[in-house]
Amino acid sequence: MARRKTSKRKVSLEKRKASLEIEQTPGRPVHNRLTPVSILSQDEVESLHQASLKVLAEHGIQFSLSEARAILKTAGAEVRDSDGMVRFDPDLLMDYLAKAPAAFTLHARNPIHDLRLGNGHVNFSSVSSAPHCTDTVKGRRAGNREDFENFLRLTQAVNVAHGSAGYPVEPIDIPVPVRHLYATRAILALTDKTFRLYNHSRQRTLDVLEMTRIAHNLSAEAFVEKPCVFASINPNSPREYDESMLWGMIECARAGQVLMISPFILAGAMAPVSVAGALVQQNAEALAGIAFCQMVRAGTPVTYGGFVSNADMKSGAPAFGTPEHVKTTLVIGQMARRYNLPYRSANANASNTVDAQAAYESQMCLWACLMSGATYVYHGLGWLEGGLSASFEKFIVDAEMIQGLTEVLKPIDLSAKELAVDVIGQIPPGGHFFGSNHTIERYEHAFYHPMLSDWRNFETWNESGALDATQRAAGIVKTLLHQYQPPAMDQDIALALDDFVARRESQGGAPVQ
Repeated sequence: MARRKTSKRKVSLEKRKASLEIEQTPGRPVHNRLTPVSILSQDEVESLHQASLKVLAEHGIQFSLSEARAILKTAGAEVRDSDGMVRFDPDLLMDYLAKAPAAFTLHARNPIHDLRLGNGHVNFSSVSSAPHCTDTVKGRRAGNREDFENFLRLTQAVNVAHGSAGYPVEPIDIPVPVRHLYATRAILALTDKTFRLYNHSRQRTLDVLEMTRIAHNLSAEAFVEKPCVFASINPNSPREYDESMLWGMIECARAGQVLMISPFILAGAMAPVSVAGALVQQNAEALAGIAFCQMVRAGTPVTYGGFVSNADMKSGAPAFGTPEHVKTTLVIGQMARRYNLPYRSANANASNTVDAQAAYESQMCLWACLMSGATYVYHGLGWLEGGLSASFEKFIVDAEMIQGLTEVLKPIDLSAKELAVDVIGQIPPGGHFFGSNHTIERYEHAFYHPMLSDWRNFETWNESGALDATQRAAGIVKTLLHQYQPPAMDQDIALALDDFVARRESQGGAPVQ
């Protein structure tokens, strides 16, 4: 009897252990083998390009920082200080654009998480900069430090989350002057993947650049030659680069760090209501920003980006995952290839909850990213409510979709053994392959194992609680957070970071401007 009880207990523990295992594809660089889709002809691409050059030559872009205008003037742009407008000769613009590298590596604290930007690779980041967060337990709430740090833990734990694109949710309970210090310290402690810095002020940029240099244990000279952090630069559309963005561009370029130039545009609100007009404006703003980065420091690693969707003309609200959003994603990918630059795109949806709409709009975006040749997919995991909320459950739904898509990208093994000609001949017509040696040798790893999807029949699923995908995602979040282990960090580096944060806090941090 005792042995029988022990056996039952062992079986129960094994079942419990199996239930806690989260199926993930291995963490690895993802190479996009799909041929990029071109929905514009070469003549149409050239038409968009020429229209953008005309905007920059005749109408210009406003650069609101005098130091930036001085750089532009020295480089040969036509600068008008009275209103900050800058116009670009087309040849000058294209000369500077050509100085940007076609591909580069963004280095993580742990080299196994380095990202390859360009050359057909694709990378996915966590959601960024949401003011709220949400889950099925506590509901919708303002961003806070605890949730911010839990999203970082998920980013570290989920293999297809290749890095954090800033604060997944804003930790508003950390005072603004020191928020960047404590938030960056948390990013560096809780993850060893790539991350983004914010350019809300020059001092914040300088502080995070220094913390990144310390974390990577590099001299100032070596840091300039090794991109370890990136900034996401959004012009103030239409046609303005404001002071905080420009200081970020200047200081990151001087430090040799990555700049993702990505106009965020809603057609009908921040750009012409026509899709073509919105694309002209996006392209003009992106080209001006990329050229400026090269004027600061030739060879600065940049990505060409764009996030163009449309406003809902019935309500004025942003709409994402729309056919227009998908089309612009594909066109912007064509333009990135036209300029031979890595492409930064995004995953988004406009749903207010983790439902079918959230999934199908994000799936539309993700497929568009792959078909356009995007190399960095911003907001890859967790975006909800048009970016106003970061969702724990949506993070897992996105992880499932991304895992599946990256499996689609894997090449099919067409070796003689896998073609299985003799195996086909061994099974008589009307038979089955379940018991063949070929199946027995391969069945455990023959097909994709989902993280979230439930492939059991109705009866088994119903007997197990009839949990839908959102409920199952909530359980996965709980398990991953429970199992989380922080990555290692050298003690001397950790102490140096703590000393830097303490010193900068004693100096007042970065005052609100």
